[in-house]
Amino acid sequence: MRRRAFITLVGGAAAWPLAARAQQAAMPVIGFLSSASRDVDDVRRLAPFREGMSEAGYTEGRNVAIEYRGADHQLDRLPALAADLARRQVSLIAAGGSPASALAAKSVTATIPILFANAADPVQIGLVASLNRPGGNVTGFTQLGADLGGKRMGLLRELVPSATSMAVLVNPTRPGVDAQSAQAQEAARALGLQLHVLNASREPDFDAIFLKLVQLQVGALVISADALFNDRRDKIIALAKHYSVPTIYEWREAVAVGGLISYGTRRSDSYRQIGILAGRILKGEKPADLPVLQPTKFELSINMKTAKALGLAVPPGVLAIADEVIE
Repeated sequence: MRRRAFITLVGGAAAWPLAARAQQAAMPVIGFLSSASRDVDDVRRLAPFREGMSEAGYTEGRNVAIEYRGADHQLDRLPALAADLARRQVSLIAAGGSPASALAAKSVTATIPILFANAADPVQIGLVASLNRPGGNVTGFTQLGADLGGKRMGLLRELVPSATSMAVLVNPTRPGVDAQSAQAQEAARALGLQLHVLNASREPDFDAIFLKLVQLQVGALVISADALFNDRRDKIIALAKHYSVPTIYEWREAVAVGGLISYGTRRSDSYRQIGILAGRILKGEKPADLPVLQPTKFELSINMKTAKALGLAVPPGVLAIADEVIE
């Protein structure tokens, strides 16, 4: 082999790993910031998010990477986790679980695109300027959680018509909790009910909450929209069963594992939708130009076995509008 050819060959071989590393470095990285924990998020949030990205043409490990950060429901950890993602200069941040995740992300960057999926009013808590024109670097999907509180209370009243008082469980650390409580009070007044607003910000609070429900002799319980309550649903369902408290939940998944009734959107839809939005942003669109998405379908699910165990007769009118009846 001639010396010139040998040098060219060796030089090309040496350059190839550099080119490969440069190509790998060019792969966009999405920071996924959550108030919850990885074991829960893998199934409930990340899986539908990946599905949405796939619909938009992005597959993790092939042409996009995901850096996960979870606070394990310790909301005071979120600002540091968000700052870490910003320092890593990720291509965008997807914020899930509590609205506090998106607020933490917004507090550390005005340039990295941020996508949220939560049940708070994004205008009220300061995430966006308006739903149609978000402005800035933030957009996403709102599940309208607070707006559904009154509907849930009304459905529960139909199942327990003898109830003169109810309780609503809220997380006092959740952004937007004042609106949740105010709307619950308004709904209770319209139904002629006495309402007790009970606070829980940690899983260990749940046992004391249900003891309080027994002391207050409330007729039923509304679980408000909150990532902690959703992720610890099995504990709440077990306590509701033990103390025989008719309880309504946000997601149908709770009814599938023994909860009495639920009314809301499909959680997977919201994360799939922000996965699609992530793909659009990676292709060059701006968050300011992407209106905040809202649900178009709400589902009512009822567990008849649980109703029977509680001695409740589900009215025919409620059964007629149910999307899912679990026998």
